[in-house]
Amino acid sequence: MEILSGPIISCSKEHQKIYQQWFDFADSDGDGRLTGNDATKFFEMSKLSRPELKQVWAIADSKRQGFIGFKEFTTAMQLVSLAQAGHELTPDLLKSNDGMELIEPPLMEGLDGLLVATLSAVTSITDGLKRLYIEKLKPLEVAYHFNDFGCPLLTNSDFDAKPMVMLLGQYSTGKTTFIKHLLKCNYPGAHIGPEPTTDRFVVVMSGPDERSIPGNTIAVHAEMPFSGLTTFGGAFLSKFECSQMPHPLLEHITFVDTPGVLSGEKQRTQRSYDFTGAISWFAAKCDLILLLFDPHKLDISDEFKRVISSVRGHDDKIRVVLNKADQVDTQQLMRVYGALMWSLGKVLNTPEVVRVYIGSFNDKPVNEAVVGPIGRELFEKEQDDLLADLIDIPKKACDRRINEFVKRARAAKIHAYIISQLKKEMPAVMGKAKTQQRLIDNLEDVFAKVQREFHLPAGDFPNAEHFREVLSAYNIDKFEKLKPKMIQAVDDMLGYDIPELLKNFRNPYD
Repeated sequence: MEILSGPIISCSKEHQKIYQQWFDFADSDGDGRLTGNDATKFFEMSKLSRPELKQVWAIADSKRQGFIGFKEFTTAMQLVSLAQAGHELTPDLLKSNDGMELIEPPLMEGLDGLLVATLSAVTSITDGLKRLYIEKLKPLEVAYHFNDFGCPLLTNSDFDAKPMVMLLGQYSTGKTTFIKHLLKCNYPGAHIGPEPTTDRFVVVMSGPDERSIPGNTIAVHAEMPFSGLTTFGGAFLSKFECSQMPHPLLEHITFVDTPGVLSGEKQRTQRSYDFTGAISWFAAKCDLILLLFDPHKLDISDEFKRVISSVRGHDDKIRVVLNKADQVDTQQLMRVYGALMWSLGKVLNTPEVVRVYIGSFNDKPVNEAVVGPIGRELFEKEQDDLLADLIDIPKKACDRRINEFVKRARAAKIHAYIISQLKKEMPAVMGKAKTQQRLIDNLEDVFAKVQREFHLPAGDFPNAEHFREVLSAYNIDKFEKLKPKMIQAVDDMLGYDIPELLKNFRNPYD
């Protein structure tokens, strides 16, 4: 007979709050699941015997998932409390106690001291952001399904990750060679050639030895910030790998090498995963996005256009590199540069000028016979500027993290307003299906209404087409109404907590 999971006895809001705090403390990697060492360390504070704890786990994890979520954790805590009171642990124990008052939280020896230490142990801005996320932003994201609309929930590894640089471009524009040039050596899994050689996403990062790790393994690694990629499915993960090697540069920066963007519509439709979606996911995580162009491949294909559109919203991270520029003479280079600007102007749709670096980023010396001494001097200066930009990344990593965190908080707040507005417009009884379809079809009108009501900038709203696509799989009537307390908590975080955090960790002599 299957044992029912989850708290059978009702749990008061006060107790739920206590259990949530305990669960967040026990769940060290922040993935919403309690497993292995985390579980044993926490449960041994109850001072129950090993057989008793084994029975607690067996009843709580009735579905044999190998982990317990918050619901099962609450059940486990109720069982621990009953065991401490002298009850024998059986699967029917909770069901047979209908007449009892609400079960008090169990005694966990030393836990209060650890919780106080944890709350006061904000030793860096990153620690502070983690705490603010768990306490104030994550509840809002979970309540309004923010993670299902393209922004997976953050884990501790997302906050601790090294700055990332992503390289995008059509095949054979020198992306892999560029990374090799910066590292001054090959990395595991690097393939270079005139044909489309890199057929997968390769993350090049620091590690104790040279090795390649398959995508499925890396996506479930708790200490790496790639768990969100599981949403793209096995087809994507089979085209994703991590290349590790000991290198001084990789101790500060992680590189993301991408497959060459294809020019044909047939090749695009035959990809077995959402290519632009994966690019968009990496773009949100990266600190710098380099678009590489070749003087002989200036045409921007439909897929490349979609790729560039998918990184919109991250304009401050984008840099353009005109690579292999020593293959054309000075006059041709001037024309190539003009043609590149013309092509980009039609795709980027922004009045701001994007920074373009010109050079030949490989191990070979500049072809001075073609470009002349003036060209060589130009390439050297451009290379120095690009390297300075890369060197600045680790210095700006903390500022970038705060910037992304604030951007995410604003996006989550707007998302909550949209979802609650949709819920508000649903009828109480009749005609729910028709109303839902009308709301989905006229999503832009809902956005406009939310914008006017809450005085929000239009540029901060999500892409209506993507939102419509995800929304169509949901029952709007099941969504939450607006919870002013949650919105206020995020407003307080943006208005007071983050400025206070920055103030605490500023230069003490300022």
